This record gives sequence, structure tokens and C-alpha cells, in this order.
Amino acid sequence: MRLCYRCGASGHLSPRCPERFPATPVALIDSGAAVNLVDRGLVEELGIPIFPCVPALRITAIDSQPIGEGYLKHQTELLDFQVGLFHYERLAFYVTSSPANPLILGFPWLRRHDPHISWRSGELVRWSITCQRGCLRDPVARPCRTSQVQRPLEAAGGHPPSQYMDFRMVFSEERAARLPHHQVWDCHGGVYGVVTGIRPSTSPAAAGFFFVGKKDGGLRPCIDYRGLNAVTIRYPYPLPLVPAALEQLRGARVFTKLDLRSAYNLVRIREGDEWKTAFHTTHGHYEYCVMPFGLTNAPAVFQALINEVFRDLLGRSVIAYIDDILVYSASMEEHVIQVREVLARLQQHHLYVKLEKCEFHRSQVTFLGYVISHQGVEMDTVKVQAVTEWPEPSTVRELQRFLGFANFYRRFIRNYSSVAGPLTSLLRGKPKKLSWTDQARTAFLQLKDRFTTAPILRHPDPELPFVVEVDASCSGIGAVLSQRHGEPGKLHPCAFHSRKLTAAERNYDVGNRELLAIKAALEEWRHWLEGARHPFQVLTDHRNLEYLRGAKRLNPRQARWALFFTRFVFTVTYRPGSKNGKADALQTVRVGQ
Repeated sequence: MRLCYRCGASGHLSPRCPERFPATPVALIDSGAAVNLVDRGLVEELGIPIFPCVPALRITAIDSQPIGEGYLKHQTELLDFQVGLFHYERLAFYVTSSPANPLILGFPWLRRHDPHISWRSGELVRWSITCQRGCLRDPVARPCRTSQVQRPLEAAGGHPPSQYMDFRMVFSEERAARLPHHQVWDCHGGVYGVVTGIRPSTSPAAAGFFFVGKKDGGLRPCIDYRGLNAVTIRYPYPLPLVPAALEQLRGARVFTKLDLRSAYNLVRIREGDEWKTAFHTTHGHYEYCVMPFGLTNAPAVFQALINEVFRDLLGRSVIAYIDDILVYSASMEEHVIQVREVLARLQQHHLYVKLEKCEFHRSQVTFLGYVISHQGVEMDTVKVQAVTEWPEPSTVRELQRFLGFANFYRRFIRNYSSVAGPLTSLLRGKPKKLSWTDQARTAFLQLKDRFTTAPILRHPDPELPFVVEVDASCSGIGAVLSQRHGEPGKLHPCAFHSRKLTAAERNYDVGNRELLAIKAALEEWRHWLEGARHPFQVLTDHRNLEYLRGAKRLNPRQARWALFFTRFVFTVTYRPGSKNGKADALQTVRVGQ
């Protein structure tokens, strides 16, 4: 067994000993350098771990001529770095060949710390206010080494696929537990060893602090930021619409799901605003240096960040919803390339992935509550089971919970609004007591049955013609968007839509309700139907459009609808009530041409 002669421990040699004495090389401060650099010889001498840069960075001199090989291909991990007696930080360097200047601190370092330099004496005179608040420490304080800080253990077992081992830093739980690399505070404090990225506070603010359990048995810190959120100006950045995002998956056959670790904590709070996040515990008063969970703008801020990271990949090979990322491809060869690109960008932006929640190279994956495959989108069987085993509600609150859960999957249920109508009517007027009826019980059982028989929704294919089936009743309207995939004559649903009629709409006659159903369907799927490659077909059982086109006078509402219909090219196939279902009774009216 090999032992380290420096500390006597096993498992490493002296060049990589975490207790090795700090090296004190001379650093060149170069305002013309775009990055911080370290000489390869110094890296080898000190045994500093390095990893590849993906992609490599091009390096040129002031005359645009390449330096050395012309590219920076490796960089170090974050290192404990001390300048002078009291200035400490954690800093990463790109590896180059520069024996004359083993360390070069470039413009990013100067911009971060803004030091005051005497050009006459060539010495650093004093540090900026930013450093006085964070980087400078008491003279008796010693730099905190990584080995002296208790880190979360790496995920036991489980490794990323071999194709991505060069991005293993992205899956590091230890690195995710650190503060963002641009943070000037080397803060490793935590409350009960769970919360990182905080520091002691003297803020007048004080939110409540508590823990809730997680699925994996761990604890999730929660802070009551209702007071702060009430006075926060909303950041109106939109979150993706999940159904619209899933429509991008047409033709995809291979999927990889990534889950970012402590995503919000990877975003730095703007300097000077940390005091607003202060919270109190039985062990003291703290404030966040990074964005905590619970802030009203946190989802929008992180979505803006993740969209910027993957801007040119969104809609092509990536779906990103806050900290959930789905990579999709038509082939395995293409997929590996695209996953590597995603991991490279995560590594470049110091975003880390929770390996135990990732799924690689799957033909079917569960993402955002949906089961996704090349066939289409279907409901998560675990959630379907939860609905089918749901007990009969006995209070208003229990009924609200059931309808809220069921409403998430309403796009899979044909005529959902009509089926659930007797249940939603029980909540009209905000009653305090639930008046359960036989009609409500029948609707409850019918809705649960619809969940067990819900179809797989196919990914819409713009190369194939669409079929829109509409229906209207006295209480609601519904529609189905379908296509014929492979099997001739068989329609496969792509989406369902339904809603209840308003009080005014319930006064419409049958023909106008059918017209309203068509209008609602075209509005819902306008992004697929307007300008479609092929004229689409609308199936209904009323001569509503014939009435609309032949009427000598139209009321203002009908005139608006007629104008709206001219934006689409489609045919209406209707069935006379006495001959419903007979193929020879089908007649066609063409609209939009």
C-alpha cells in the first residue's frame, strides 16, 4: 500500500496531499490577458488536478498570432488562492506553457477585485470595498482548505456513461455544494450541515426557517419569504408551456434526462441585496449569498439563465424547464454528440447535475409528469394509479385537491369539462360544506375510469393532414386533434381540448354552439392548423357552416367568426342526425378557398 510521506495517510501521494504546504509562486498581473493562466510545469510540480476544456479556447498574442499550440485545452479545479497576507479566494486557472511567469492574473481578476496599484513602486497598495467585505480576513485567520471542510459524499455507486466521463465534474456533488466560482466570499458555513451559500447576518430582516422531508429521506430547508415576496417587483420572464414544449419531440427516438443539483443556489445574489434574504434559526441569524428557494422571482430568473445557456439548442435537441433538462434525438449517434454539447455548456457555466436522478439513452423517459417515447406522450402510470385509488371526497378541500390533480392530465381526457362538470359545479360560490350527490358520484367514478383508458397522444406531424372532431352539449364544448399514422382509416389522437360554456354561451342555439366548438378548436391548435401543409378536416354532426355561409344577415358575433374561419383551409364533414355514422351520408363543405 502506498502512503503519503507528508501526512502518512493512504489513498494518495504527496503531490496530491490535501495537507500539503501552500506554494508561493510570483504572479504577473496582466490587464491584457482575457483569462487567468498557470504554467504547466507548476501544475505538475504541485500535482494540481486538471481537466479538459470543452471546447478548447483559442489563445493569441496582441498581433493576433497564435501562442504555442494556439489553444488552451486544460484548466484546473477551483484552488485556494492567497494574495498577500489577508486576501483569500478560490480561483481556477487555464493551463499554458509560461515558465517565465508561472501565474498570470488577467483582466477578469482585476475587474472582480479592482485593486489599487502603485505603478511607481510596482506594488499593490490596497484592495477595493468589495474585497474588504468578503475576501479580506482577520490577520490571525488561516485559509480554509478544502480538506478541512466537510463536504457531501459523492453519490454512492452509479457513474455516467463512458461517453461522458470527461465531463465527470458536471456530476460532482462536492462541486455543486460550493459557492459559484465568481463568488468573492469563501463561505463554507451551513445550517445543520444542509444549507450552503450563507453567511452570518446583521440584517434587520428575519424570515422563518424550517425543514421538510424529501422523497430520498433527506431534508429540504424552507424559508418563509412571504413578507419579502409581497414587496418584490415581479420579473415577468415566461416559463415554457409544457404541452407546447412536448410537441417538439416529433421524430425523436432517444432521450436523456438531466436534473440540475441545487439549481437556484448556483445563481449569485446581486451584491448589496443579500440582507433581504436574512432568516433566523436557533443557531443564529444568517443571510444568503446565493439565490434561495422560495423567492417569487427565483423560477423566472433561473429559467432566463438556462435559456441563455441553451439558446440555440432549444426546440432543436433540448427542452429545459427550470432545472429539468431533456435531450432528444432521432438516432443514438446524433444523441451522444448532443448530450456532450449539453454537458459541455453546463461545465462551462458551472452548473451541476444530480447523477442519481439522470437517465441516459432511453427509448422511454418520464419527464415533467409525462411518459415520453417515440410513439407519443402518455400519462405517468404512478399518477394514474393515484387517481384511480383516490377515495371519494368528503370535504370541499378534498374535492379541490382531486380536481386539481386530475386537471393536470385533462389534455388526455376527451370532453373533460363535460365529464367533470357535475364536480366543478359543487364548488360554485365557494361553499364551506360539500353537498355530494348521486350525479357527482357518477361523474367522479366516470372521470377515474377515463384515466385508466386514456390513449397515448401522438406527436403531431405537419407532413400529415389533421382531423378535428368537435362536439357541443348544453354545458360544454370539446374537440379532438387527430392524424392517421400508418394504419389507413385509423385516427390517432394528438390532443384533446374542452371547456365549460359560460352563462351567455349556454343560451346559444345548437348550431351556434357547434360553431363555437369549431372556433375554440381552431384557436387552441392554431399553431398547427393555420398555414397547414394540407387542408384539414372538421367532423361535426350539424350543418352549422352551411348555415353561416348562406345566411343573408349575420349578427356581429357570427361575422367575427366568419372572418376568423377564412384564415384556415379546411373541409367540414357533417352527418345528418338520422344517418349518423353511415359513410354514404357524409357530405363536405370546403372553407377558406
